[in-house]
Amino acid sequence: MTEHEHTIADLESLVAALPEAERERFARIFQVATDQADVVIPAPMKAEVEALFGGVEPVLRQTLVRVTNLITLDGTLFNPLRQRRPHDERLASSVDIPGPTPDDPFCAPLERTTENTFGRVRGAWSVTAANLVPIERFHSVIIFDEHDPLAFTEASIGDALETALAWARAAHSADADARYFMLFWNCLWRAAASRVHGHMQAVLGKGIHYAQVEALRRAALLYRIGHGTDYFADLCAVHQALGLGVESQGVHVFAYLAPKKEKEVWVVAERIGPAFVHGVYGALQAYVRHLGVQSFNLALLWKPIDSVPEDWDGFPVIARMVDRGPLHSKTSDVGAMEFFGSSVVSSDPFRVADALREALSA
Repeated sequence: MTEHEHTIADLESLVAALPEAERERFARIFQVATDQADVVIPAPMKAEVEALFGGVEPVLRQTLVRVTNLITLDGTLFNPLRQRRPHDERLASSVDIPGPTPDDPFCAPLERTTENTFGRVRGAWSVTAANLVPIERFHSVIIFDEHDPLAFTEASIGDALETALAWARAAHSADADARYFMLFWNCLWRAAASRVHGHMQAVLGKGIHYAQVEALRRAALLYRIGHGTDYFADLCAVHQALGLGVESQGVHVFAYLAPKKEKEVWVVAERIGPAFVHGVYGALQAYVRHLGVQSFNLALLWKPIDSVPEDWDGFPVIARMVDRGPLHSKTSDVGAMEFFGSSVVSSDPFRVADALREALSA
């Protein structure tokens, strides 16, 4: 069996086959448990089950995998068969991405969007606007010149990141206490975007980093104290050893083993630069061109842009992204388990890793 044929159901056996040092590193970060779910199919249901799943055998005994990140307490429940579970056809319809319209303010941002008191930042293919209803004192929208958010290029992704960072520096100059930067991209309505026109958002906060970024910093710090090694380096190495990661020019791109939602990918680097941009672009290419993703959330997690009291030593720049499902779907992809328990995921990280390798080798 080649690495391309592995599935999440093989995870325990793959870990068992690793060299001892790799097994120990995996066990420091992850716990994995495999179980079986047996069901009884009434005779009247058999034809329907066969049509949905190609037979009754895959349904009678289903393999379940539970993965927990013991450091951050990310937890995911996998059952790839859930991808094929039935949906109410009345909730689905074909949806295309609408084109530009005269009433879209992002098509004329200089005239129809607000700006910060310190002005706008103009990139080669993007421009900033102050968010009309901000969540922070400094909350910017980075508006793409290109209307279609899926028509991105490596250059336009890099430009948006540079524009956002330039905006953050300008905001920091306006208020030296604002140091905690976060960039996020809600691509299309399934991902909570209120506008179709391509755009990212950036915030610059005070006092403490955004809660989940700060939690990750603390978890990594405790890991370093407890094990005498770097959490992020070990996390990248674990995924690389299992065939879930791609490394190029010091940038690690991998399909995360405890995803918050479908097809979660991490891009990890020491700094923001061309190699990091290439990794982010490659991951997005894998999403859109190879995995058919239409809507996604992406967040950039980074240390503060100026000195702060907390220990951020060794904290890399990280892009995390998740698929939010087809645009035509009217069912939600999150429920009570995601809010209050563990994530429930049907996509297989090994298939996501295949797409990453294909996209980043092109």
